[in-house]
Amino acid sequence: MPLYDYQCAACQNVTEVRHGFKEAMTEKCPKCGGSEMKRVFSAAPIIFNGSGYYITDSRGPAPSDSSSSKSESAA
Repeated sequence: MPLYDYQCAACQNVTEVRHGFKEAMTEKCPKCGGSEMKRVFSAAPIIFNGSGYYITDSRGPAPSDSSSSKSESAA
């Protein structure tokens, strides 16, 4: 079951309540006993998984040092 945040209209206390998606809020405020609880909406977290999200994913391979080793061996 999902976890929802509810704020009391009387004392502004925020409480987490676990109930079903279609169920209505029936609990009272645990702090003041007020019955008017309004649901608080917050932004969902964004999780970047997989490749292509970071700048290091789009870079080409690192340049090799083979060109500098050839010039040293020729001298």
